[in-house]
Amino acid sequence: MKKNQKVVIYGSVLSLLIATSLFVYTVYASNMLSYLSSDPKACINCHTMNSAYATWEKSSHKNVAGCIDCHLPVGDAIAKYQAKAIDGWNHSVAFTLNTYKNNIQIGEDGASRVQANCVRCHASENATLKINADKYHNVEEGSLENSRKCWECHKYVPHGKVRSLISTPYNLGIKEQMK
Repeated sequence: MKKNQKVVIYGSVLSLLIATSLFVYTVYASNMLSYLSSDPKACINCHTMNSAYATWEKSSHKNVAGCIDCHLPVGDAIAKYQAKAIDGWNHSVAFTLNTYKNNIQIGEDGASRVQANCVRCHASENATLKINADKYHNVEEGSLENSRKCWECHKYVPHGKVRSLISTPYNLGIKEQMK
């Protein structure tokens, strides 16, 4: 084997080892594997979600619904992990580049998923709403999903009145409380 070939082979192996090491470190440092779970604690790997977690933890939904039960599609594993991947990518870009505001707003796609899950979980209440739709809702074609969003009236469910990085009481140190 010629000297140039050895240099190329060693350089390639070294580059591969460095790339693999950086990838493993990134997986470890970002707690990447925790995002594959359904544990709400995975959502507070980023400090920006502390207030959302702290307010949910004190809500009536804590014992019946976790983050993914409301924020991701239910029933279709492919759709769930696709939404999880897209949201994860968008969150990591926004958090890394610091392009988010202290009071995080849900996007249109996320809002439609949350609305669909509200309607799904509260089916018995939805039947009552359909009966009284002329008084409270603008129901199009018998579907509440196309009308007003549930949180337009139920603003404080399940995340409380104040949802901001700097204003939610007791949101700082939430990770330390869970140890």
